[in-house]
Amino acid sequence: MFGISPLGWVHTLGSLPAIPIAVYMFVRYGRIVPQSKAGLFYFLAMLIGAVTAFGVASQPVSNIVAAATLVFLFAGYGVGRFQVLGRATKYVETICLTMTVFLLMVPTVTETLRRVPDGHPFVTDMKSPILLGAQGSLLVALIVGLTAQIIYLRRRGAAAYR
Repeated sequence: MFGISPLGWVHTLGSLPAIPIAVYMFVRYGRIVPQSKAGLFYFLAMLIGAVTAFGVASQPVSNIVAAATLVFLFAGYGVGRFQVLGRATKYVETICLTMTVFLLMVPTVTETLRRVPDGHPFVTDMKSPILLGAQGSLLVALIVGLTAQIIYLRRRGAAAYR
């Protein structure tokens, strides 16, 4: 179904929970909170998705996206353990983890449009206006979302999020 391999299903089903978890944390906390229980589940889902992406990647850029996701994921979860950045720690953490959501959503939207409905997908060409519009919308959401998060952190004081 949908031309997905067994590893592809592990990749898809393993990373899929990250989407509602991210939405939950954005609504509840305004950002991904690594120290929360939801943050732990988000980390695990993203780790499964990023690691298995190397085995299912169909485009060369997919490996770059997977590697970047891992870098942002480990940076976002690790920066809070080392307070060398001081007040900037929560900003770096927030930016890194929001980037992981973006890097999850771009291939998710792309592959969904390229595979659904089964047999007659919405998009058959990587330069399709539908696909480019969807990806552009994700970029706008990233810019607006990061801006809102940074403003919110600044107004509340990054120290309030420790």
